[in-house]
Amino acid sequence: MRQRSIIAITAALSAGALTLTACGSRDDNKGGDSGGKTEIIIGVDAPLTGQNSATGLGIQGGVQIAVDDANKNNTVPGVTFKVQALDDKAIPASGQQNATALVNNDKVLGVVGPLNSGVATQMQQVFATANLVQISPSNTAPELTQGKNWQTSKTRPFKTYFRTATTDALQGGFAAEYASTTLKKKNVFVVDDKQTYGAGLAKLFKAGFTKSGGKVAGEDHVNTGDTDFSALVTKIKNSKADLVYYGGQYDESEKLTKQLKDGGVKVPLFGGDGMFSDTYIQTAGKTSEGDLVTSVGQPVDSLPSAADFIKKYKASGLKGDYGTYGGYSYDAATAIIKAIANVVKDGKIPDGARAKIVDEVQKTKFDGIAGPVSFDEYGDTTNKQLTVYQVVDGKWKAVKSGTFNG
Repeated sequence: MRQRSIIAITAALSAGALTLTACGSRDDNKGGDSGGKTEIIIGVDAPLTGQNSATGLGIQGGVQIAVDDANKNNTVPGVTFKVQALDDKAIPASGQQNATALVNNDKVLGVVGPLNSGVATQMQQVFATANLVQISPSNTAPELTQGKNWQTSKTRPFKTYFRTATTDALQGGFAAEYASTTLKKKNVFVVDDKQTYGAGLAKLFKAGFTKSGGKVAGEDHVNTGDTDFSALVTKIKNSKADLVYYGGQYDESEKLTKQLKDGGVKVPLFGGDGMFSDTYIQTAGKTSEGDLVTSVGQPVDSLPSAADFIKKYKASGLKGDYGTYGGYSYDAATAIIKAIANVVKDGKIPDGARAKIVDEVQKTKFDGIAGPVSFDEYGDTTNKQLTVYQVVDGKWKAVKSGTFNG
């Protein structure tokens, strides 16, 4: 998932862009030794304030619970884990600064994040140069793992980068197949926010929809941060489309769907995981009824393996939306912790530990709370499960789960 406009980059380069939340096992102990144990930090990068913060805080919360569990269970003898979460505000330049800050902290042996694919493009090289493992629970742009020419010749750009979310190459096609086969839609109006995630997802949906015999009634673009979609609503209304597909995030789509319905366009808005947030429904209200999204994996609330995680999250007071990527964040952090357990013995961190941890993550294989966790030769998850959700009676309801093979 995800890319935000590089708005106010100059402002983002201020110290405020590096808002730090140090939140280990609910304390701020930053000493090198905790109760006679070696302190190891799992870094987190995500938007913790502003745009996308509900989802970003869910990522932070998922990692926090994984770290708390590891400490409680003494998963790595001689080690106490802490979380250091940095706020990228969904701005690529801030993500790059955060990556540098995490690399420069010798205690950081792994990082979970970022949320946005566009932010990831500015972080990958920084982590690769330092041999520091990075696992995103949400990035879906195919080029992050398979290179810019992924459609014709796949090449892995960075061996330190992994993800527990499947890619838009599958998500776009899965959505197109559902729109054509299940919804029986014939004419779609395609809109995107011109960002890495949104534009890429919309392009793949359009390709899949037309391949299935559907027609594109029209196309347009919006800017991140836009709030007035009246001109776009008129275009869509005149197009006679029976479905609107939106490549982007909930910040704009929650306003777009409301203005569409209020303007007399009574057709569903369909989007990707960027729209999959309770905030979308809360903001759009009743006008969101019937709208659809695709998201990675199966609904975490339906998985017995995630029941304990959900119970702890709700009891913890942690903020954010755990339902979108919280489970994938927990599994990403767990993969790093398991890799550290194979490298760090009796609390002693060997020379070259970061590079050794990268190698161990590549060999990862375990049953996570959100599904099986392992990575292919590109660093992509081998879990290709996807789900279509629809707003039914004011809540996201899973209406189809499955895989897409193109």
